[in-house]
Amino acid sequence: MEYRFIKELTELEALADEWNALLAESISNVPFLRNEYLSAWWQTRGGGEWETAELATVTARQEGALVGVAPLFLATYPDEEPALLLLGSLEISDYLDLIVREKDLAEFLPGLLDFLAANEEIAWTSLEWFNVPEASASLAMLQSETEKRGWNFKLEPFRPVVSVPLTGDFDTYLAGIDKKQRHEIRRKMRRAAEYGLPVRWYILEDENRLERDMEEFLNLMARDEEKAFFLNPIMREQMMLTARAAWKAGWLQLAFLEVDGKKAAGYLNFDYQNRILVYNSGLDQQFLELSPGWVLLGHLLQWANEHKRTVFDFMRGDEDYKFKFGGNQRFVMHVQVKR
Repeated sequence: MEYRFIKELTELEALADEWNALLAESISNVPFLRNEYLSAWWQTRGGGEWETAELATVTARQEGALVGVAPLFLATYPDEEPALLLLGSLEISDYLDLIVREKDLAEFLPGLLDFLAANEEIAWTSLEWFNVPEASASLAMLQSETEKRGWNFKLEPFRPVVSVPLTGDFDTYLAGIDKKQRHEIRRKMRRAAEYGLPVRWYILEDENRLERDMEEFLNLMARDEEKAFFLNPIMREQMMLTARAAWKAGWLQLAFLEVDGKKAAGYLNFDYQNRILVYNSGLDQQFLELSPGWVLLGHLLQWANEHKRTVFDFMRGDEDYKFKFGGNQRFVMHVQVKR
Protein backbone atom coordinates (compact mmCIF):
# COMPACT_ATOMS: atom_id res chain seq x y z
CA MET A 1 0.00 0.00 0.00
CA GLU A 2 1.12 3.54 -0.73
CA TYR A 3 0.61 5.92 2.20
CA ARG A 4 0.58 9.72 2.18
CA PHE A 5 -0.44 12.62 4.39
CA ILE A 6 -3.36 14.92 3.66
CA LYS A 7 -2.61 18.28 5.27
CA GLU A 8 -5.01 20.72 3.63
CA LEU A 9 -8.80 20.97 3.82
CA THR A 10 -9.07 21.31 0.04
CA GLU A 11 -7.26 17.98 -0.37
CA LEU A 12 -9.58 16.40 2.18
CA GLU A 13 -12.70 17.68 0.42
CA ALA A 14 -11.39 16.53 -2.96
CA LEU A 15 -11.51 12.95 -1.67
CA ALA A 16 -15.24 13.11 -0.86
CA ASP A 17 -16.56 10.63 -3.43
CA GLU A 18 -13.81 8.03 -2.91
CA TRP A 19 -13.87 8.54 0.84
CA ASN A 20 -17.62 8.06 1.24
CA ALA A 21 -17.67 5.08 -1.12
CA LEU A 22 -15.00 3.40 1.01
CA LEU A 23 -16.83 4.31 4.21
CA ALA A 24 -19.95 2.55 2.93
CA GLU A 25 -17.99 -0.73 3.10
CA SER A 26 -15.90 0.11 6.15
CA ILE A 27 -15.70 -1.49 9.59
CA SER A 28 -17.55 1.51 11.10
CA ASN A 29 -19.95 3.19 8.69
CA VAL A 30 -21.21 6.13 10.78
CA PRO A 31 -22.15 9.72 9.85
CA PHE A 32 -19.32 11.16 11.94
CA LEU A 33 -16.83 9.63 9.50
CA ARG A 34 -18.47 11.04 6.37
CA ASN A 35 -16.23 13.37 4.42
CA GLU A 36 -18.73 16.23 4.54
CA TYR A 37 -19.12 15.93 8.31
CA LEU A 38 -15.38 15.91 9.05
CA SER A 39 -14.72 18.69 6.53
CA ALA A 40 -17.29 20.83 8.36
CA TRP A 41 -15.81 19.81 11.71
CA TRP A 42 -12.31 20.84 10.62
CA GLN A 43 -13.46 24.29 9.49
CA THR A 44 -14.15 25.27 13.11
CA ARG A 45 -11.86 22.68 14.77
CA GLY A 46 -14.86 21.10 16.41
CA GLY A 47 -16.61 24.32 17.30
CA GLY A 48 -13.47 25.76 18.82
CA GLU A 49 -12.55 22.70 20.84
CA TRP A 50 -9.02 22.77 19.40
CA GLU A 51 -7.37 26.17 19.21
CA THR A 52 -4.23 24.88 17.49
CA ALA A 53 -4.25 21.73 15.41
CA GLU A 54 -2.62 20.43 12.25
CA LEU A 55 -4.36 18.22 9.73
CA ALA A 56 -2.48 14.92 9.44
CA THR A 57 -4.90 12.51 7.76
CA VAL A 58 -3.28 9.47 6.15
CA THR A 59 -4.57 7.76 3.01
CA ALA A 60 -3.53 4.38 1.67
CA ARG A 61 -3.85 3.34 -1.97
CA GLN A 62 -3.38 0.06 -3.74
CA GLU A 63 -3.02 0.16 -7.53
CA GLY A 64 -4.40 3.69 -7.38
CA ALA A 65 -7.57 2.79 -5.48
CA LEU A 66 -8.28 4.24 -2.03
CA VAL A 67 -8.27 1.32 0.43
CA GLY A 68 -7.78 3.00 3.80
CA VAL A 69 -8.05 6.33 5.59
CA ALA A 70 -6.76 7.23 9.03
CA PRO A 71 -8.62 10.54 9.63
CA LEU A 72 -6.07 12.11 11.95
CA PHE A 73 -4.96 15.50 13.20
CA LEU A 74 -2.05 16.59 15.38
CA ALA A 75 -2.62 18.54 18.60
CA THR A 76 -1.19 18.76 22.09
CA TYR A 77 -3.05 16.29 24.31
CA PRO A 78 -2.82 15.89 27.21
CA ASP A 79 -0.08 17.75 29.11
CA GLU A 80 1.29 19.63 26.12
CA GLU A 81 2.54 16.51 24.33
CA PRO A 82 2.01 16.12 20.56
CA ALA A 83 -0.62 13.47 19.89
CA LEU A 84 -2.40 12.13 16.83
CA LEU A 85 -6.16 12.12 17.38
CA LEU A 86 -9.05 11.03 15.21
CA LEU A 87 -10.76 13.88 13.37
CA GLY A 88 -13.98 14.67 15.22
CA SER A 89 -12.46 14.21 18.70
CA LEU A 90 -13.51 14.59 21.46
CA GLU A 91 -16.81 16.11 22.43
CA ILE A 92 -19.18 16.43 19.48
CA SER A 93 -18.63 13.25 17.45
CA ASP A 94 -20.06 10.16 19.12
CA TYR A 95 -18.50 7.40 16.98
CA LEU A 96 -15.05 7.50 15.34
CA ASP A 97 -12.71 4.93 13.81
CA LEU A 98 -10.40 4.11 10.95
CA ILE A 99 -11.98 3.91 7.49
CA VAL A 100 -11.08 0.57 5.92
CA ARG A 101 -12.77 -2.63 4.80
CA GLU A 102 -12.39 -5.46 7.28
CA LYS A 103 -10.59 -7.58 4.69
CA ASP A 104 -7.94 -4.88 4.27
CA LEU A 105 -7.49 -4.05 7.96
CA ALA A 106 -4.71 -6.59 8.60
CA GLU A 107 -2.57 -4.97 5.91
CA PHE A 108 -3.63 -1.35 6.34
CA LEU A 109 -3.13 -0.96 10.09
CA PRO A 110 0.43 -2.35 10.37
CA GLY A 111 1.42 -0.31 7.34
CA LEU A 112 -0.13 2.78 8.91
CA LEU A 113 1.86 2.35 12.13
CA ASP A 114 5.07 1.79 10.19
CA PHE A 115 4.37 4.90 8.09
CA LEU A 116 3.67 7.04 11.15
CA ALA A 117 6.78 5.74 12.94
CA ALA A 118 9.14 6.28 10.02
CA ASN A 119 7.81 9.57 8.69
CA GLU A 120 9.44 12.73 10.02
CA GLU A 121 6.85 15.16 8.61
CA ILE A 122 4.72 14.82 11.75
CA ALA A 123 6.34 14.70 15.20
CA TRP A 124 4.08 12.80 17.59
CA THR A 125 4.43 11.17 20.98
CA SER A 126 1.19 9.21 21.29
CA LEU A 127 -1.99 8.15 19.56
CA GLU A 128 -5.06 9.29 21.51
CA TRP A 129 -8.14 7.82 19.82
CA PHE A 130 -11.53 8.49 21.39
CA ASN A 131 -15.08 7.31 20.70
CA VAL A 132 -14.08 4.06 18.98
CA PRO A 133 -16.99 1.57 19.23
CA GLU A 134 -16.18 -1.25 21.62
CA ALA A 135 -17.01 -3.82 18.92
CA SER A 136 -14.70 -2.27 16.29
CA ALA A 137 -12.31 -4.70 14.62
CA SER A 138 -9.61 -2.03 14.76
CA LEU A 139 -9.14 -2.33 18.53
CA ALA A 140 -7.76 -5.87 18.78
CA MET A 141 -5.66 -5.34 15.67
CA LEU A 142 -4.19 -2.12 17.06
CA GLN A 143 -3.33 -3.80 20.35
CA SER A 144 -1.63 -6.71 18.62
CA GLU A 145 0.40 -4.51 16.29
CA THR A 146 1.52 -2.03 18.96
CA GLU A 147 2.64 -4.81 21.29
CA LYS A 148 4.67 -6.37 18.46
CA ARG A 149 6.56 -3.07 18.26
CA GLY A 150 7.12 -2.87 22.01
CA TRP A 151 4.88 0.18 22.30
CA ASN A 152 2.58 0.84 25.26
CA PHE A 153 -1.12 0.16 24.65
CA LYS A 154 -3.96 1.26 26.90
CA LEU A 155 -7.66 0.67 26.29
CA GLU A 156 -10.43 1.99 28.53
CA PRO A 157 -14.13 2.82 28.31
CA PHE A 158 -14.62 6.48 27.44
CA ARG A 159 -18.39 7.07 27.46
CA PRO A 160 -21.51 4.88 27.65
CA VAL A 161 -23.74 4.80 24.58
CA VAL A 162 -27.39 3.73 24.67
CA SER A 163 -29.46 2.42 21.76
CA VAL A 164 -32.89 0.86 21.24
CA PRO A 165 -33.41 -2.05 18.84
CA LEU A 166 -36.56 -1.57 16.76
CA THR A 167 -39.04 -4.20 15.64
CA GLY A 168 -40.65 -2.42 12.70
CA ASP A 169 -43.96 -2.10 14.57
CA PHE A 170 -44.61 0.57 17.22
CA ASP A 171 -47.00 -1.56 19.29
CA THR A 172 -44.54 -4.45 19.32
CA TYR A 173 -41.77 -2.07 20.33
CA LEU A 174 -43.86 -0.71 23.20
CA ALA A 175 -44.74 -4.24 24.32
CA GLY A 176 -41.03 -4.91 24.74
CA ILE A 177 -40.35 -2.16 27.28
CA ASP A 178 -41.30 -1.82 30.95
CA LYS A 179 -45.10 -1.86 31.44
CA LYS A 180 -45.11 1.33 33.53
CA GLN A 181 -43.04 3.20 30.95
CA ARG A 182 -45.20 1.88 28.10
CA HIS A 183 -48.34 3.29 29.72
CA GLU A 184 -46.56 6.57 30.48
CA ILE A 185 -45.52 7.06 26.85
CA ARG A 186 -49.02 6.30 25.58
CA ARG A 187 -50.61 8.56 28.21
CA LYS A 188 -48.41 11.54 27.38
CA MET A 189 -48.91 11.15 23.62
CA ARG A 190 -52.68 10.86 24.11
CA ARG A 191 -52.78 13.91 26.41
CA ALA A 192 -50.91 15.98 23.82
CA ALA A 193 -53.37 14.89 21.12
CA GLU A 194 -56.27 16.00 23.32
CA TYR A 195 -54.64 19.23 24.55
CA GLY A 196 -56.69 22.43 24.60
CA LEU A 197 -54.35 24.11 22.09
CA PRO A 198 -53.40 22.65 18.70
CA VAL A 199 -50.35 20.36 18.95
CA ARG A 200 -48.51 19.06 15.93
CA TRP A 201 -45.14 17.52 15.19
CA TYR A 202 -43.16 17.43 11.96
CA ILE A 203 -39.87 16.45 10.38
CA LEU A 204 -38.34 19.18 8.22
CA GLU A 205 -38.84 18.50 4.51
CA ASP A 206 -38.45 21.97 2.99
CA GLU A 207 -34.85 23.08 2.42
CA ASN A 208 -35.99 26.72 2.36
CA ARG A 209 -36.83 26.40 6.07
CA LEU A 210 -33.53 24.78 7.08
CA GLU A 211 -31.75 27.93 8.23
CA ARG A 212 -34.74 29.29 10.13
CA ASP A 213 -35.60 25.98 11.77
CA MET A 214 -31.98 25.40 12.76
CA GLU A 215 -31.87 28.82 14.38
CA GLU A 216 -35.04 28.00 16.30
CA PHE A 217 -33.61 24.63 17.28
CA LEU A 218 -30.42 26.24 18.61
CA ASN A 219 -32.55 28.74 20.53
CA LEU A 220 -34.47 25.84 22.09
CA MET A 221 -31.17 24.24 23.09
CA ALA A 222 -29.98 27.51 24.61
CA ARG A 223 -32.96 27.57 27.01
CA ASP A 224 -30.98 25.04 29.02
CA GLU A 225 -28.25 26.83 30.99
CA GLU A 226 -25.61 24.16 30.39
CA LYS A 227 -26.35 23.97 26.67
CA ALA A 228 -26.40 27.77 26.43
CA PHE A 229 -22.81 27.80 27.72
CA PHE A 230 -21.90 25.08 25.20
CA LEU A 231 -23.45 27.06 22.32
CA ASN A 232 -20.89 29.83 22.00
CA PRO A 233 -20.79 31.59 18.60
CA ILE A 234 -18.25 29.22 17.03
CA MET A 235 -20.16 26.15 18.25
CA ARG A 236 -23.37 27.55 16.79
CA GLU A 237 -21.51 27.95 13.51
CA GLN A 238 -20.33 24.35 13.78
CA MET A 239 -23.85 23.08 14.38
CA MET A 240 -25.12 25.01 11.36
CA LEU A 241 -22.32 23.67 9.17
CA THR A 242 -23.10 20.14 10.30
CA ALA A 243 -26.83 20.55 9.61
CA ARG A 244 -26.20 21.96 6.13
CA ALA A 245 -23.76 19.17 5.28
CA ALA A 246 -26.11 16.47 6.57
CA TRP A 247 -29.10 17.96 4.71
CA LYS A 248 -27.17 18.17 1.44
CA ALA A 249 -26.03 14.56 1.78
CA GLY A 250 -29.53 13.40 2.71
CA TRP A 251 -29.15 12.19 6.30
CA LEU A 252 -30.45 15.06 8.44
CA GLN A 253 -33.60 14.53 10.52
CA LEU A 254 -34.68 17.78 12.18
CA ALA A 255 -37.96 17.38 14.07
CA PHE A 256 -40.17 19.65 16.18
CA LEU A 257 -43.24 19.54 18.38
CA GLU A 258 -45.29 22.74 18.18
CA VAL A 259 -47.98 23.95 20.56
CA ASP A 260 -50.27 26.58 19.06
CA GLY A 261 -47.60 27.32 16.45
CA LYS A 262 -44.78 27.72 19.00
CA LYS A 263 -41.89 25.28 19.08
CA ALA A 264 -41.99 23.36 22.36
CA ALA A 265 -39.35 20.69 21.67
CA GLY A 266 -36.88 19.78 18.96
CA TYR A 267 -34.60 16.90 18.03
CA LEU A 268 -31.60 17.06 15.74
CA ASN A 269 -31.04 13.49 14.54
CA PHE A 270 -29.17 11.71 11.78
CA ASP A 271 -31.16 9.26 9.64
CA TYR A 272 -28.27 7.13 8.43
CA GLN A 273 -27.92 3.57 7.16
CA ASN A 274 -31.39 2.59 8.40
CA ARG A 275 -30.61 3.89 11.89
CA ILE A 276 -31.76 7.01 13.72
CA LEU A 277 -28.94 8.63 15.69
CA VAL A 278 -30.03 11.23 18.25
CA TYR A 279 -27.50 14.07 18.13
CA ASN A 280 -29.07 16.78 20.31
CA SER A 281 -32.34 18.16 21.62
CA GLY A 282 -33.95 21.33 22.87
CA LEU A 283 -36.95 22.12 25.06
CA ASP A 284 -39.07 25.15 25.98
CA GLN A 285 -39.79 24.89 29.71
CA GLN A 286 -43.03 26.89 29.45
CA PHE A 287 -44.68 23.80 27.93
CA LEU A 288 -43.29 21.39 30.52
CA GLU A 289 -46.73 20.26 31.72
CA LEU A 290 -47.22 18.71 28.30
CA SER A 291 -43.93 16.70 28.48
CA PRO A 292 -43.08 17.85 24.92
CA GLY A 293 -39.72 16.08 24.83
CA TRP A 294 -41.27 12.71 25.65
CA VAL A 295 -44.15 13.28 23.26
CA LEU A 296 -41.87 14.17 20.36
CA LEU A 297 -39.61 11.24 21.17
CA GLY A 298 -42.63 8.93 21.12
CA HIS A 299 -43.62 10.20 17.67
CA LEU A 300 -40.07 9.79 16.38
CA LEU A 301 -39.89 6.22 17.65
CA GLN A 302 -43.24 5.50 16.03
CA TRP A 303 -42.01 7.02 12.76
CA ALA A 304 -38.77 5.03 12.94
CA ASN A 305 -40.67 1.78 13.41
CA GLU A 306 -43.13 2.53 10.64
CA HIS A 307 -40.27 3.39 8.28
CA LYS A 308 -38.44 0.17 9.15
CA ARG A 309 -35.43 1.71 10.81
CA THR A 310 -33.59 -0.98 12.75
CA VAL A 311 -32.06 1.01 15.61
CA PHE A 312 -32.88 4.19 17.51
CA ASP A 313 -29.49 5.23 18.85
CA PHE A 314 -29.37 7.78 21.68
CA MET A 315 -25.57 7.66 21.39
CA ARG A 316 -23.35 8.94 24.22
CA GLY A 317 -24.66 9.47 27.72
CA ASP A 318 -26.52 7.24 30.17
CA GLU A 319 -29.39 9.53 31.12
CA ASP A 320 -32.23 7.68 32.81
CA TYR A 321 -34.89 8.46 30.18
CA LYS A 322 -32.96 6.50 27.54
CA PHE A 323 -33.44 3.28 29.49
CA LYS A 324 -37.10 4.07 30.08
CA PHE A 325 -37.51 3.98 26.30
CA GLY A 326 -35.89 0.54 26.15
CA GLY A 327 -32.24 1.43 25.67
CA ASN A 328 -29.33 -0.99 25.95
CA GLN A 329 -25.91 0.22 27.08
CA ARG A 330 -22.55 -0.27 25.39
CA PHE A 331 -19.37 1.82 25.37
CA VAL A 332 -17.14 3.80 23.10
CA MET A 333 -13.49 3.46 23.94
CA HIS A 334 -10.38 5.55 24.45
CA VAL A 335 -7.19 4.06 23.00
CA GLN A 336 -3.79 5.36 23.94
CA VAL A 337 -0.61 4.20 22.20
CA LYS A 338 2.81 5.46 23.25
CA ARG A 339 6.04 4.69 21.47
